[in-house]
Amino acid sequence: MRLAPLLALLPIPALAAVEQGPPNAPYEPAFENQTRAPELPDTPVQATPFAGPLESPWGIASLPDGNFLVTERPGRMRLVGSDGTISEPIAGVPEVNPGGQGGLLDVAVTPDFDQTRTVFWTYAKPMGDGLVATAAARGTLSADGAQFTDVRDIFVQNPPSDSTKHYGSRVVPAGNGLLYITTGEHSDAPERERAQDPNATWGKVVRITENGEALSDNPYASGGGRPEVWTLGHRNIQGATLDDQGRLWVTEMGPLGGDELNLIEPGSNYGWPVVSYGLNYDGSPVGSGQPRAEGYAEPVYYWDPVIAADNILFYDGSLFPDWQGDAIITSLNPGGLVRVRLEGDRVTGEERMLGDLGRVRDVEELGDGSLLILTDGPDGQIMRVTPR
Repeated sequence: MRLAPLLALLPIPALAAVEQGPPNAPYEPAFENQTRAPELPDTPVQATPFAGPLESPWGIASLPDGNFLVTERPGRMRLVGSDGTISEPIAGVPEVNPGGQGGLLDVAVTPDFDQTRTVFWTYAKPMGDGLVATAAARGTLSADGAQFTDVRDIFVQNPPSDSTKHYGSRVVPAGNGLLYITTGEHSDAPERERAQDPNATWGKVVRITENGEALSDNPYASGGGRPEVWTLGHRNIQGATLDDQGRLWVTEMGPLGGDELNLIEPGSNYGWPVVSYGLNYDGSPVGSGQPRAEGYAEPVYYWDPVIAADNILFYDGSLFPDWQGDAIITSLNPGGLVRVRLEGDRVTGEERMLGDLGRVRDVEELGDGSLLILTDGPDGQIMRVTPR
């Protein structure tokens, strides 16, 4: 008897999602696999110490010579060698406000760093009278890596805030003389409504030149909003990267549920705080009390309970061949890494790994296909992720 044709007629059980407990919000997704996609097979990985300790490391950027720039939230940037040695703090970094969730945050280098030695970073900028703002600066790193010169701000969030929460913020060089900068909405109600206001750079993706100029083809450049605004309606974007098509993807922290993976389209409104797949921390509904509404962009994927999604990259190495094209996302809670498989612009699977590391803030892919990740905390570490 030939069994194969008969087996093909049997129903195939649905693959289970990652074990994560019940959701907080009673909402149904808008389409299949928008949340709790099937669990991917476990990848045998290990994380070994590379460098540390560092005090609350937040961002890491690779340099062409194999070294790295790493930020520490209290306001220090350091050069970390390819052998794991850690420099003294680099001189020339401006004063930061390290209170709350602030401090020195992301770091990135221009694609032509070999010629210009230009570095970008984001930080919580003291604005006087107890006010702060997400800011982005640029500077030139000296040949010996000891100091920055020609330091100046290229973006300062407007208006400033008295809240030290939800700064964002990532800075992503687009490779054509342009930058994307992400911001948060400083958390507190009713001020968080400014995420919907195109005249405020709270809860936005901003698009400017590397010199800080707004682009004439930005959605609000012709009036009706600030010319640097690219998208609006965001809560707290702490992850951003470009895919192999040059498109910007972000990871956005939600409240009680509702972390999001979003594909950024210019001029789009991502809904916060009108619609959300999460709830307020007291369990009450957010905004309209609905997860979606006409005129607001749907997240490609969301998590409930949250993973406290931080930074993101699309894997392009050979060390983990099964990961090609997958999104690797750092998690602050429950921690570790989250791998998301995409087919087109839709998620088809998810994997959780290295949860025992706790809070992971940033991830960088190396030339050999291994990953460097930053663990968050007063004794933070740089760990190298390889196959086990």
